[in-house]
Parts: sequence; C-alpha cells; structure tokens
Amino acid sequence: MNHPPGNDRRFSLLDALFPAGLLAVAACSGTPSAASNDDGGSGTEVADSGEASDGPAATTTDGGASTADVQCDYAYSGFNSSASVEKTSTSRWSCSSTLRSVAANGIPDHPTGTFPNANNPNAISEQTVAASMTLTPVETGTATTINIVGYAFNGVKFDPSTAGTCGVTNGTTSCTLLGSDGTWTIEALGQSSFDFGVDDNNAHVQPNGAYHYHGMPEGILTKLGKGMAPTLVGYALDGFPVYARYGYTTPTDATSEVKVLESSYKVKSTPDSGRPPVASYPMGAFTQDYEYVAGAGDLDECNGRTDVTPEFPKGIYHYYITDSYPFIQRCVKGTPMGGGEGGGDGGMMGPPGPGGDGGMMGPPGPGGDGGMMGPPPPPDGG
Repeated sequence: MNHPPGNDRRFSLLDALFPAGLLAVAACSGTPSAASNDDGGSGTEVADSGEASDGPAATTTDGGASTADVQCDYAYSGFNSSASVEKTSTSRWSCSSTLRSVAANGIPDHPTGTFPNANNPNAISEQTVAASMTLTPVETGTATTINIVGYAFNGVKFDPSTAGTCGVTNGTTSCTLLGSDGTWTIEALGQSSFDFGVDDNNAHVQPNGAYHYHGMPEGILTKLGKGMAPTLVGYALDGFPVYARYGYTTPTDATSEVKVLESSYKVKSTPDSGRPPVASYPMGAFTQDYEYVAGAGDLDECNGRTDVTPEFPKGIYHYYITDSYPFIQRCVKGTPMGGGEGGGDGGMMGPPGPGGDGGMMGPPGPGGDGGMMGPPPPPDGG
C-alpha cells in the first residue's frame, strides 16, 4: 500500500484490503448471562487481586527479592456478559517453592469493546494460557527485549509491540500488509496514522481469538476499584510485579503523595534519516520515533524502578504500565522464563512468522501474532 507525501488521513487497513460488503465477520457465541455486574459478568474470586496478607519483600542471598506469599492463591471464575464475550473467564495462580505459575483461558474478567469491529475482524475465544516465572527475581542491570511481557491476574497477556512495518523506496512509502519488509515498526497506540481497532482497555484480538493488552488495562483498574493508589495488576515473565499508573512521589516513602508516574521516553525532536514523511505519518507512528532520556520521567528504560508498594513495603524492583510510550514495557531487567502463548503481537494484518500469529488479518501461527502489517519477529525471551 503506497501513500504519497502529504496524505495524513487516518486509514483502516480493512478498507484498503476489502471493498465494502465483502468482509464478513463471525458473531461471538455464548450463553446469555443470568446475572451480571459492573465487571461484565458474575464470578467467584479467591484472594483479593492486589492485596497481600503480609507483603514483605524478603531479600535473597543473590541480591534479588522474593515475591512469595503475594497473590500465590489468586483464583477467579466468572461469566463475562459483555456482548463480544459471553464466556466464562477463569484464571488461577499458584506458587511452588521456586515458581509462580498461571493457568487461565485468556477470557477477560471485565467489559470489553465490540469485537469483531471495523478495524479488528476477530472474535474473542478461549485460549490455553500456561506460564511460569521465578519467585525470586534478580535485577541484572541488563535490559532484555521481550515480546509477551507477562500476564495480568485475569490471564490476559501484556503484548504491547507490533510487527507492522513501513518502508521507503525512492521516496515512496509502502506499508507492508503481507510481509515485514519495512524497517519502520508501527506502534499500536499513541499515533493517529493507523487504526488497530483497540477498545477502551487498550486491547484488541488476535486472529486466533486471543484478547491482549497493548496499554493501560482500564477495565482491570475499574474492577479493582483502588482509585489513585499503586495497583498491582500482574507479573512479568522475569518474576517482577507489574503495577499500573500510580506510584509514590518518593519511591522509598509510602506516606508520600501518590502521583501518576511518567515514562522517560520522549518523541525525538528530529525524525531519523529515511523515515516515512512526517506529513503523512506524524511523529509517534513508529517505534523508532521514541528515545529513552534518563531522568526525563520517573522510570528506567524498561518502565521500572525500585520502590515500596502496599504488597512490598520493604521495596522491590517492578514495572509500571504508563499512559504514554512505551505504555507496557518492551524489555525486562530480570531473566524471563518461557511459557504462555509465545511470540508477540504484531498487530493487524500480516501472516505469521516463527512464534507468532498473523496479526489481525493473517492466519495464526504458533505463538503470538503478526502485526498490523507484517509478520512478527522471532520470539525473544518468552
């Protein structure tokens, strides 16, 4: 798909590929709920998602921190009556002496947007989610790039990246729909050039039916109802906790004011050489448009920091989901373990590559998904 300079229209890739009336989408199946609530359904939840009985972060002999006894018995089963779901959400977390594990069906436990929709033709379906991470994560000081970052307590994966790309040849920009030939990686959020069909939870659906988060999981925060407070929403595959939006102004002081934490990534002041024209694709459309500026925000290059939290009053390194890029971190500071559904979310329309689905329009492959416009890179770290 070629776009001449100056064309700044936000476009739907479905419009580009399918003439009106030719795209048929399947309706979700399910049994109507006999009872529902503001969570999009009714269910039974064991262990308050976000509160620990004690919560101390015990230091290990190798300098890491133990997350044992924090949400090791979380379990939920409830019917989600959202029109696009109408299925039972199940998720169970458990801990052995060394590992934290999640087994879930990937169905969200909160209301969702409409799927399929004009820019996401996929219906939510049950998945087989099985992943483990260490109970004693160690911050290595090295950032390891990872596709699937981790899982929310409801078993829905944190999968922020895409493999959609654009390339520029002889002054003509081509956004690849069925391959990954371009060098400019498209972002799912924070841009106005491409429409990924995400809902208010900053989530959408892969072609294999996997609902997944690209950014702030608003439905989780609403369901937990903690307000302006540090909110534990899940774990990364390296074992460190994942919090959303809020943290303490003074990282070591739980009595300090709670604030919205900011990432330390900024849009570059000047586009990189060879980038597709800004007039057509404003800055922020591509991953390469962002740079990490140490100290510009509250967090490190993996959207993490060490501070105290309600669950870990002695402090622990952990990650934050933020309202701006990278939204969900793209790297981890510990050692990630494998598991789950593999791959990484490529976005909307590409065919599958190793360890990934085809994105929103392509056929699924083993593992993640392929992108708004191309296949995924090989899975990296999980």
